[in-house]
Amino acid sequence: MTTTTPRLSPDPTLSGTGTASRTRTRLPAPVGIAVVGPALPDTPRILTDEALSFLGDLHARFAATRHELLTARQRRRDAVSNGEDLRFLPLTAHIRADRTWRVAGPGPGLEDRRVEITGPTDRKMTVNALNSGAQVWLADHEDAMSPTWANVLTGQGNLYDAIRGQVDFTSPEGKEYRVGATTPTIVFRPRGWHLTEKHLVVTDRGGQECAASASLVDAGLYLFHNARELVERGRGPYLYLPKIESHREARLWDDVFRFTEAYLGLRHGTIRATVLIETITAAFEMEEILYELRDHCAGLNAGRWDYLFSIIKTFRDRGSRFTLPDRSRVTMTVPFMKAYSELLVATCHRRGAQAIGGMSAFIPNRRDPEVTARALAQVRADKEREAGQGFDGTWVAHPDLVPVARAVFDGALGGRTDQRHRLREDVDVSARDLLDVRGAGGGEPGAVTDAGLRANISVGVRYLEAWLRGLGAVAIDDLMEDAATAEISRSQVWQWLHAGVVTAEGSRITRTHVEKVLTDVVSGLPRGAGDRVEEAADLFREVALGEEFPTFLTVPAYAQHLVTRA
Repeated sequence: MTTTTPRLSPDPTLSGTGTASRTRTRLPAPVGIAVVGPALPDTPRILTDEALSFLGDLHARFAATRHELLTARQRRRDAVSNGEDLRFLPLTAHIRADRTWRVAGPGPGLEDRRVEITGPTDRKMTVNALNSGAQVWLADHEDAMSPTWANVLTGQGNLYDAIRGQVDFTSPEGKEYRVGATTPTIVFRPRGWHLTEKHLVVTDRGGQECAASASLVDAGLYLFHNARELVERGRGPYLYLPKIESHREARLWDDVFRFTEAYLGLRHGTIRATVLIETITAAFEMEEILYELRDHCAGLNAGRWDYLFSIIKTFRDRGSRFTLPDRSRVTMTVPFMKAYSELLVATCHRRGAQAIGGMSAFIPNRRDPEVTARALAQVRADKEREAGQGFDGTWVAHPDLVPVARAVFDGALGGRTDQRHRLREDVDVSARDLLDVRGAGGGEPGAVTDAGLRANISVGVRYLEAWLRGLGAVAIDDLMEDAATAEISRSQVWQWLHAGVVTAEGSRITRTHVEKVLTDVVSGLPRGAGDRVEEAADLFREVALGEEFPTFLTVPAYAQHLVTRA
């Protein structure tokens, strides 16, 4: 088959060149991809020779660019850490100024996104999500999934079955779960560009071996097995793109989509993506990201939790101006979060894209009516705020929250499927607005409390313990925690420690003090057969108390604990 090669151009933020041209670069084809993970029941139908050949082609064409862009990420982080201010890119001002271009918009079955339920792709969650009554299921192989080899491969198998209407589930107690006649549109979220899949090893013509890109593995397997089937069923292959930090990273995804469509014989533009704006650098490039993906773009999503983590990570060495208060105090109504969300809506609607809201962490507790009532009230208020800002839909993390969110958006939308007619021309957000962290109470006396420190340590350790056991989305203290919220918890501890923050109660946050609280937290955790408490505590020390700041806690956690070999 004749295939196109990726169209690349220099990074304008590094070299001073523009974004219009894309030069052709041919990369060496790999010898192949070896499966080094243990054989599992889904191995024969998911890791077929044909699928592996496709993954090999993806890596041949795009792996080198991925490495280049990850290097560019680090250079940019270093520059900001050394005092460079973020700004809207001068060299792409012409893209922002041109009011004529639009994105492709939603594909078939994606027009109405008023409620999207998120969750991992284990069998039970797959059935529950399909029966939830939501318009969309975000089938998550990223923050809500612990990337064990079994989870990665079994999740692909469950999606294969779900798309073909052949998924069911029987619990260990014998309870049977069946899927109803009407199901949500599936939008699949692969892992981000920074992650690898160490159970697949790529070997190039020079004999060099490296772990496969988790992004290319996840998206490649999903699209290879399901894209044509989805089209035949009247929907389409749709993806959420996480952790993007620049428009060049969006462009790489666009190149992947173009190649995949040609490889699979799909019409150009069949694949549609929604980009999560969950990094502070991406917030300054929303229009450019839409532009690069315009033939394949449905919209943007306000990924609030990773966005907070990104701000802490990016400015962790910049002093009190960027020191956030207790996590519970940083709501979507503080100035810099409001600016971010309103800019996202205005940007999307100006370009014909959908703007999808984020997820409130509150979840119901069916054993505690008071907790449930509080969760429903909190979620309702959150969704009313989003609908009022002009969002076209929103996320929920639990089936019981679908009716609450749907009622709010039903009222806001009326007879429409979205609010793209609301252009929000009243929104005028500056770089200063996006960076007004002090407006959230950061750096002020009393902004950090003993309870806030303890909560971060407790949540971090308990989440990591569950993650090491293969659970990526966990209810902790009546909140839904995933990798993004755990990142906030550990990165705040790191920042407070290195900034020498003093709590409202007068406790100076030192290594000794954090160790004391950590020991107390761990001593109070329940133990049982197969628990991973001690490993989780050690991992928390590594990512929260080390001199160096790991860019993502899941990177060392994955390499040290989840990689298994045949």
